[in-house]
Amino acid sequence: MSFVINQDLSIGPNLKNLRLRNKLSQEDVAVQLQIMGFTMSREIISQIELGRHHIRISVLLALKELYHATFDEIFDLKNCKKT
Repeated sequence: MSFVINQDLSIGPNLKNLRLRNKLSQEDVAVQLQIMGFTMSREIISQIELGRHHIRISVLLALKELYHATFDEIFDLKNCKKT
């Protein structure tokens, strides 16, 4: 099955659900990403989850690792929010 991912979809809600599943606060995530070498703040995590801040691929890969998630979970189209 093949899907086309449009630029008008936000994965922010999926990332929020994965963060909550792992019982992490936005601050926890920001600190972990800082330890991994990324310039990150709680506010940026919030903006990413709200779909107001674009996420770099390197940060997405770090979140995938931090959340113990699959790409299918991150890009779950039925949970993506249209922007």
